[in-house]
Amino acid sequence: MQTNISNILFCCILILLPIVLLNAQEIGNNKELNLDAKDRDTLVTVGDSLPLAETIKATDSILGDSLQVPQQGNQLITDAIKYEAKDYMRISQKEDRMYLYNEAQIIYGDMQINAGLIIIDNNKNEVYAYGIPDSTGAYSQKPIFVQGSQTVEPDSIRFNFDTERALVYNSRTQQANFNVKGEVTKRENDSVYFMQNVRFTTDTDLENPDYYFYARRIKFVPDKKIVAGLVNMYIADVPTPLGLPFGYFPLTEEETSGFIIPSFGDSQRGYFLQNGGYYFAISDYVDLLALGDYYTNGSYGLRLESNYAKRYRYRGNVRLRYENQYQSERGFPDYSERTEYNIQWSHNQDAKANPNSRFNASVNLGSSTYYQNSVNQMNTGNFLTNTLNSSVSYSKTFPGEPQVNLSVAARHSQNTRTQIINMSLPTLQASMTRIYPFAPRTGVKQGIIENINFQYSVRAENQITTTDSLFFKPEMFQDANYGAQHSIPISTNFKLFNYLSVSANANYEENWVFKTYEQSFDEFNNEVVIDTVNGFDSYRTYGFGASIGTTLYGLKNFGDDKKIQAIRHVIRPNISYNVNPAFDEYYDTYERINPANPIETNMETYSRFERSLYGAPGNRFSSSLGLSISNTLEAKVRSKDSTATEPEKITLLNNFSMSTAYNLAGEPGEPKLSPIALRGSIPIIRDKVDINVAGNLDIYALNNNNQRTDELNINNGGSLFRFTNANVSFGYSFSSKDFEEDNEEEEDEDIDNDTYRGGGRRDDLFGKGTNLEGEFYEEEDPFADEEGEERTDNWYNYKIPWDLRMSYTMTYNNSARQNEITSHSIMFSGDVELSPKWVVGASSGYDLKELGFTYTQLRFQRDLNTWRLSFNWVPFSERRSWYFFIGIKSSILSDIKYDKRREPDRRL
Repeated sequence: MQTNISNILFCCILILLPIVLLNAQEIGNNKELNLDAKDRDTLVTVGDSLPLAETIKATDSILGDSLQVPQQGNQLITDAIKYEAKDYMRISQKEDRMYLYNEAQIIYGDMQINAGLIIIDNNKNEVYAYGIPDSTGAYSQKPIFVQGSQTVEPDSIRFNFDTERALVYNSRTQQANFNVKGEVTKRENDSVYFMQNVRFTTDTDLENPDYYFYARRIKFVPDKKIVAGLVNMYIADVPTPLGLPFGYFPLTEEETSGFIIPSFGDSQRGYFLQNGGYYFAISDYVDLLALGDYYTNGSYGLRLESNYAKRYRYRGNVRLRYENQYQSERGFPDYSERTEYNIQWSHNQDAKANPNSRFNASVNLGSSTYYQNSVNQMNTGNFLTNTLNSSVSYSKTFPGEPQVNLSVAARHSQNTRTQIINMSLPTLQASMTRIYPFAPRTGVKQGIIENINFQYSVRAENQITTTDSLFFKPEMFQDANYGAQHSIPISTNFKLFNYLSVSANANYEENWVFKTYEQSFDEFNNEVVIDTVNGFDSYRTYGFGASIGTTLYGLKNFGDDKKIQAIRHVIRPNISYNVNPAFDEYYDTYERINPANPIETNMETYSRFERSLYGAPGNRFSSSLGLSISNTLEAKVRSKDSTATEPEKITLLNNFSMSTAYNLAGEPGEPKLSPIALRGSIPIIRDKVDINVAGNLDIYALNNNNQRTDELNINNGGSLFRFTNANVSFGYSFSSKDFEEDNEEEEDEDIDNDTYRGGGRRDDLFGKGTNLEGEFYEEEDPFADEEGEERTDNWYNYKIPWDLRMSYTMTYNNSARQNEITSHSIMFSGDVELSPKWVVGASSGYDLKELGFTYTQLRFQRDLNTWRLSFNWVPFSERRSWYFFIGIKSSILSDIKYDKRREPDRRL
């Protein structure tokens, strides 16, 4: 008995058949349809078609496979079936089947099948889908099965509408980062598949992958997991000893908790397991990574890392690292024990979260020798870091007139060489915007009176200076200095003769301290005794200043037909005057015995505020006249572009300045004029290289003790100026792209990578660090094309990309007749892409004073398609070491890796 759908389809075909036949007669190439009369089949043609008999014979053997379905009565299909085909749709009443040929498609609910040949069996409520041979005989138009977000591309499909079960042969599908191919797949429902003889890999080439995992039987839950029996790993179709009696592979693209497999190897501390632990996917907003290291000599390390984020609010990360290191073995003379730790915290608030308040944190503190002695330190350049800095701050703005700004901050600065730590716990600052008491309510402020303004600010802080050994101990707070500083600056400005800009200012400061230091002389021990006096004390200072300046322009035109059409010289002279009274009321004296002549005594002057938070006020009247002049030299040149309508502007000399000061209140015998400071930059390559120069010239001579005198150097047999010190530096970065035609200039990107956050430099002149997956910290993938996609088309570069970064510095010192170059070095870092799969890089430098290479790092990277290989080598110095890594790129299989390293010899 035929079901409702065949009756409906049959009626539709009978209605459409006369129309189709009439249209067929009008087509020039009329063809006879040789159909068996006893079949009484109906054929709807669309253009030319292949003989149907051959097609049916080709599918007979395939239809022999059957799907075991519970025997039930005929059921109505629960949804409409939409279908189409390019060549024809044929209905066989005898077989109760419909045949769709060439680019056939059927849609049933959320299920869609595309194939070369689709057969609908109305008796069994089943659909069969196959590919068809093309003109060359190749199997083409293979079925594509889509249901919801799942896509399967097999060789053939059998699907039952009633049970929604299916048999799929040679299926291909992609789940998360996995590409899965199964010889036979049984679809139990839309969420469970059972597969036989399965290969799954992260390689995009599923037919010829670099590697794959082979399992006899698996249970496959889309977007969730793959559960397999015996699993073997194949590399280049060669089975490896790597296998598991069972396997569990998560497919979710969300972060999930799980174990981190450690790396193994040997070092100076014996055999080790490194970077093993557990990852906690706590929520969508925060995670936690717990890692540990263990060495057979007893050394161990612990690391906790957490990332947190809330969209449009804030994001940050916390890193805690602790290492307990043992050198050699107990009982040996070279045995030692050392503890290292490091704390890092970064927090950034989204600017849109709250426009009137902001909280930020950047913390990097710990043992001064952590970066030098850490056993598992990935960032190789960090050991060259001399300082560790931290800052945690909260700021709040109170809108209004005047606006009030309030901030609270804690700061930390640590010198890793001297192991001296300076901390401010906390610093409170408050200020209000400038107030113009005489400004008009409307219009622009004019004149000296209307521009009078004042401001108020206060800064209160608690400063602590300690050492690495006393850090986080009660002793570090014993010598804390705390106090507050109030400041009220008053200023005004106006124009004089329309060309001169005049400004005047006065400043009042009041300093509050809670510790002062009294001094006395102990005649019995012949030493100065300093007594700390706890209690509130204060002092007040004030000063005045004024300045006058202008801008002068000089222009020389050479004509529009010249290569250099014009030169412009901009001069900005400035004269300033500052006066500060003597605050000797805050000074005291004590009588001290002259060590050279015990019967004589000297009166020593001191201030009880000398060692306080803000130091002592000046006890000498000062009156000085400052002189400065800055120069900028620009040229207008004819453009090399013949289509350009405007000439180009280039800078020949950028802000070259000279400044000095004359002490009007100097004592007789003291030099009046301070050294002349020279500063400026000389552009060499436009927007590429600027040479920065700085130096000091002194007109006074030195005495036998190398101290400045009031005698001119030229009168002492020397030159007009005495060159005391100088510095020259420049940096240059260029690449092969700079020499390509039609090269568009790119804006510099803000570099804030893990190398810098971990304590290294923003550039890679000291080498690149690596993460736990062996990847060098970079701004972009070195093997990616301009669109960011991985290149897979070529294995040979007819153009070899490269990049080079250089930094040069030279410092000269002759302040006390040293006449020596104190430092002179050049540093460089670069990468060369030998092929689309090979990148070789190096970071090094040469000390031109000591005639030796600085810290040198060589890098080798190889893209192995689905694998990554890297080798990082420090060939010489006390940091001599190397690190080799090979592993799968995909993050889901990042634990499948092999790495080996040679640590620096800590005893050197």
